[in-house]
Amino acid sequence: MIIIMPLISYSIYISQLYFGLVRESYLLYVYVIVPLIFIAYCIKRFFEYYNKRKKLRLGYDGEVAVGQELNQLMRNGYYVYHDFPANGFNIDHIVIGPAGVFAVETKGRRKSLTGNAKAEARVVYDGESLKFPKWTETRPLEQAKNQAEWLARFLAKAVGDHVEVMPVLFLPGWFVERISKNGIPVLSNLKGFNFLLKNNVLSENMIKRIAHQVEQKCRDTEPMISVEFRA
Repeated sequence: MIIIMPLISYSIYISQLYFGLVRESYLLYVYVIVPLIFIAYCIKRFFEYYNKRKKLRLGYDGEVAVGQELNQLMRNGYYVYHDFPANGFNIDHIVIGPAGVFAVETKGRRKSLTGNAKAEARVVYDGESLKFPKWTETRPLEQAKNQAEWLARFLAKAVGDHVEVMPVLFLPGWFVERISKNGIPVLSNLKGFNFLLKNNVLSENMIKRIAHQVEQKCRDTEPMISVEFRA
């Protein structure tokens, strides 16, 4: 339809101009310029939607990949939950076990298809920011920390005891070069996460109490299926 419209408008423009029914400047505006503006707007909206959909798909695929890796921890007695509903947002993954409670945030970022593949897949982490090859971000780190703080407050109120929650950020598919010991853990795979599970800090009783509260919250929420990925 978008392709046919300018052809029809142009045909009308030529016909009207040939018979001299209307002044040329007026016809040019009505039958040519207006349709071109409309087409440009439609193309702009199409690419906005297309880019948004690609971004959503990338984030969704990243969450699924990280979730599947974290599920392997259940073999070692850990509790793993996904898409935990909070106040106006979801925590991508929660891991509960002897080593503590972890609030895991996942971010999918697209790599450049040009240049050195290895260099384009590297992100430098200095404890305060994530330096990608062509841009820098801090918001994912802040988001992970804020979500962990919210979860800590929720669990403390639910179990009636102080609960430490460690924020963890996953960047699936990226090589994370850490140049500082400061900041939260930023990982790309389960191997790095296993390093965080070395020390036992929670008793079996506390693990069950925390897991019970998280599970009750998950079961109390109606499942939500995104229209974007329903097909």
